[in-house]
Amino acid sequence: MVDFDSPILQIGSTIAMLVMAVTVIFIRMKASHRPVTVKKIIIPPVAMSTGFLMFVEQQVRIPLWWAGAAFLVGWFIFSYPLIRSTKFEKVEGQIFMQKSKSFVYILLGLLAVRLLLHGYIEQHISIPQTAALFFMLAYGMIVHWRISMYRQYQQFSTPEAAM
Repeated sequence: MVDFDSPILQIGSTIAMLVMAVTVIFIRMKASHRPVTVKKIIIPPVAMSTGFLMFVEQQVRIPLWWAGAAFLVGWFIFSYPLIRSTKFEKVEGQIFMQKSKSFVYILLGLLAVRLLLHGYIEQHISIPQTAALFFMLAYGMIVHWRISMYRQYQQFSTPEAAM
């Protein structure tokens, strides 16, 4: 049986979160060199939706209103800076994300806030439940951001560039 209150597990989950955040920053920086497509906009939230399988495990389950609140915080608060910093440009008939120096700082700022919240929340509920809350927060954030990206992409695209 796994001891979910183990300090080693807490440190490990924090390190994993940091590694994932740095990976996202590098992926986003590389993505600005490739054209944007509808698939590239839609795949991240679709792929992330497999994370809902974590709720099969009893220890991960949280009250529905906690999940809803976390989703809404991600949707309305955490997605806002990402939406504001994501802009497209058309280059030789293809759509690219504009390079934004602020994007890296925004991701690092969101990471810092998330780490502070994570440290506080995991003192009050179990680590699996904390993971569930932050999954819902991240899912709300990415879905709203990607919907915004899709709408912006549609404004830039021509009928033949949609896929």
